[in-house]
Amino acid sequence: MDLRKRDILALGMGLAGAALAQPAPAPRARRRSAPVPHRLAKTTPLFRSPPGYPNAIAVAPEGLWIAEQKLSGPSARQYGLPDPADLREAAWLTDWNGKLLKTVWTQSRNTSGMAYGGGFIWMCANQPPEGIFQTDLNGNTISHRQIPLGPPDNGGGCHGAMWHDGKLWIASLRLHGILRVDPASWAPEFLIPVNLPANQSRLHGIAWDQGAIWIVTGNEDSTSFATGKPGLAKYDAATGVLLETVEFVPGSSDPHGLAMHDGVMISCDAGIHPGWPNNDSPTSGFVFRIDFI
Repeated sequence: MDLRKRDILALGMGLAGAALAQPAPAPRARRRSAPVPHRLAKTTPLFRSPPGYPNAIAVAPEGLWIAEQKLSGPSARQYGLPDPADLREAAWLTDWNGKLLKTVWTQSRNTSGMAYGGGFIWMCANQPPEGIFQTDLNGNTISHRQIPLGPPDNGGGCHGAMWHDGKLWIASLRLHGILRVDPASWAPEFLIPVNLPANQSRLHGIAWDQGAIWIVTGNEDSTSFATGKPGLAKYDAATGVLLETVEFVPGSSDPHGLAMHDGVMISCDAGIHPGWPNNDSPTSGFVFRIDFI
């Protein structure tokens, strides 16, 4: 090997050694996710619902559907109420001033969610036989099916429902999330898990808002209206990403159902809340609007 070749070889080996001796690059710092936006809301009573416990709402062209909640059996005894003589639960249609336009009687039990779409009322039962009751406007039960992804005879309770673009969305308690279901095949299509801190883990009504879904939240450990901490959470309907959280200012109504009408959120105060004295909220039985502040 001549001198030139030896020099080139030595240079190459030296460069390789220097490269091996270089310290490893420092690991990249983890990107911190931006905090979820948070704001406040207040409530304004609009009108009192028909007599009873209004626990869910849905918008219709004529006005607002309101679902009656009746407590019977163990639920009635839990709240110190007598068993109703008639177990059927009403879906009331009112205008935007609260005038009663129509009453449809359904076979739902302890209703805590409802939707209106496809020409039907969808009532969500929270005690046996549970499930979703599809009812026509003459009070005929078209179908009764359990929330998917559970036992065939008990898909768990439901605290909210809505209809959007031909699909039924259900706030499932057993799944602790918002489930989209095809109403014809009853096939589950998409689940948004609702993972919130313990002080906002109670789920209730849901409403559509331009590609996102609002859900009512609250603290499970409240024992009265004074200790309740209602809130809202907003999720992207396509990805399930949490977009925003909301808390209500003290003294606001106790939200149960939820709907969106002309860009304004509407809710109802049932007057029955787990762990609270009956009608503890000052606006028990009222439909009210929600405004951000």
